[in-house]
Amino acid sequence: MTGLGRLTRTRLWGLVLAVVLLGGGATAYTLKAADRAAPPADATGGPALTLEGPAGGLFFRDTAAGRIGRQDPDARAPRAVGGPRCDRFHVSGPTALCLQRRPGVPTRSYAIVLDRRLRELRRIALPGIPNRARVSASGRMLSWTMFATGDSYATSAFSTRTSILDLRTGYLVKNMEQIPLTLHGRRYHASDINYWGVTFARDDNRFYATVATKGRTYLVEGDMGRWSARALRENVECPSLSPDNTRIAFKKKISDDPKAPWRLYVLDLRTLREHAVAEERSIDDQAAWTDDRTLAYAHEGAVWSVPADGTGAPRLLVSDATSPALPR
Repeated sequence: MTGLGRLTRTRLWGLVLAVVLLGGGATAYTLKAADRAAPPADATGGPALTLEGPAGGLFFRDTAAGRIGRQDPDARAPRAVGGPRCDRFHVSGPTALCLQRRPGVPTRSYAIVLDRRLRELRRIALPGIPNRARVSASGRMLSWTMFATGDSYATSAFSTRTSILDLRTGYLVKNMEQIPLTLHGRRYHASDINYWGVTFARDDNRFYATVATKGRTYLVEGDMGRWSARALRENVECPSLSPDNTRIAFKKKISDDPKAPWRLYVLDLRTLREHAVAEERSIDDQAAWTDDRTLAYAHEGAVWSVPADGTGAPRLLVSDATSPALPR
């Protein structure tokens, strides 16, 4: 072989080697880019948990993982678990609210606002112990209640702090105790007022909550625009407004027994008539409406459901779960 032939052959092999190396580099770059674009796996090793998915999926706090869980309508499908650790949780529209407690002295807690992919949008440091969380149907209005002292409504030795956040304006009411309150037709002032368990109407302006004073509890109707509240009815705790905005599910105190003081009721806002639901156990939760006919609530580490009209019987929805919510 002549010198010219050997030179040509060497250049040819060099060209082939360069193509292989460039192709391998491009492949590696493509794989790395795809890896960066892929959503993170959830706690079960499956696809990332998001607020999107089949209609009718129930969200909750998984008590084993301490994270957000989702159970799709097909009960045969395994639950998905992911997102941040939460002590209380609620979701509606494109927004989720996670209340998180961190160990330490004093206790550190946070309200964490999450987007559709359960990514953190905002974090607010809070005093106290997480207790109740609610998001309005549109996802705009958020509220949470913290135990400032105590950790149970079954005794009188507790104090709460309830906040409201408007995501559209960014306005935060750190403590709603100063809202002008009308009780028995008159403006009411007292040093022992506590609010908890806010629930929002569809217009993101009207809301309902519990107010306690002088050993009594009341359902109040509030107006965000006018920043005022008026008491509607006594002995109503942890209200939850139905999707059609016509009824309130709540827990009613029926006994002084600290082990079983409450029972779930439903109040018609037009007539102010109430009835008990078929759940006869004492439920210490702010029930959630899965539709206009059905309530979901936590009891002894599991989520149950019951018809809102007083018929039927309690049914187990999800074990090892609390904080049920159904995005709309």
